[in-house]
Amino acid sequence: MDNDKYEIDVPRAILYAGDKGKANPLYHILDNLLGPDMVRFDEELTTALEPQARHLTDTEHQIYKRGKKIRPVMLLLSARLIRGEEELSHKIIKASASLEMLHVATLIHDDIIDDALLRRGLSSVNAKRGTNAAILVGDLQFVQAIRTFVDAVETNSEMGLVKMVLDTAFNICTGELDELETDPNWNLVALRQRYFDVIERKTAIMFGLACETGMSLAKSHTGEARRLGFYGRRVGRAFQIMDDLFDFLQDEKDSGKQVGIDLVRRRVTLPIIYAMEELGAAHPVSSIIRGEMQPPDDLRNEIRAIKSTQAIERSYADARHEALDALEYLKHFPKNRYRDALEEIALYTVDRKI
Repeated sequence: MDNDKYEIDVPRAILYAGDKGKANPLYHILDNLLGPDMVRFDEELTTALEPQARHLTDTEHQIYKRGKKIRPVMLLLSARLIRGEEELSHKIIKASASLEMLHVATLIHDDIIDDALLRRGLSSVNAKRGTNAAILVGDLQFVQAIRTFVDAVETNSEMGLVKMVLDTAFNICTGELDELETDPNWNLVALRQRYFDVIERKTAIMFGLACETGMSLAKSHTGEARRLGFYGRRVGRAFQIMDDLFDFLQDEKDSGKQVGIDLVRRRVTLPIIYAMEELGAAHPVSSIIRGEMQPPDDLRNEIRAIKSTQAIERSYADARHEALDALEYLKHFPKNRYRDALEEIALYTVDRKI
């Protein structure tokens, strides 16, 4: 493989499914900024997966291959923000592979919780191998992610990063539990607050971890690393809100999952909360979410009703606010092409065609 160019082994039409609007900056970043780093990332990820080889099937390997790799990309960009063109240390590459494994573990567990049949356009692990095997495979990814990250630590000062990774895994799990235990009959103000609490722990915290870890392992000052972690968290919030919007705006071919699945699963997302506020308690959308009626096989009327409200616009405004807030945290750092790339990622998160 040419080390000057990162060659993606999955067609971009699959890897970046649904990105039909503004040009995806990840193309440029992967090809021109992080090519050699991503080659090393792939090699490290392959090494980290080897101990599990006899327990993994093509289903799990496809989850890794079809991922956008946005979290490791943000970790590597964060390290290069202060390291520039220097070769990145092996521990930074290890950390990026660890982060991707941690992310895949959460995806596998998410699909178990949701009883989801599709993941990235293919059968989910639980659909292919059953719930019991999927739980264990997901746990394997969690454990191997931590083992890989521990191997990246070389100094006493870096031991704090191990605790940060463990804290992140803990928060992801508690966020998932809180989402499961959310009562749709709460008032809408409480539901909105719970939604933001949950996405902070389920999604935003891992984006923050990526950025803070990348800078810390690149030997930045603690304050700088934390500042970039705040940037990452805000991008993560925007990312999750947009993902919840796409549940109603993308078709199954683009999103890789059933349209309106959040409504079917009675998952109280931001656009659903805003729609319930406008449609009222007696509307079928509210009745489905509150468990007063079963979702119909054909959700077109309910999805059309949600789109007829200001729910999409209001949710998008919230996502854009988070993305623009993220940019404020980047202003502290000297302007270079890696800062530009982080800015592009934040904006692209909310500039994708919806």
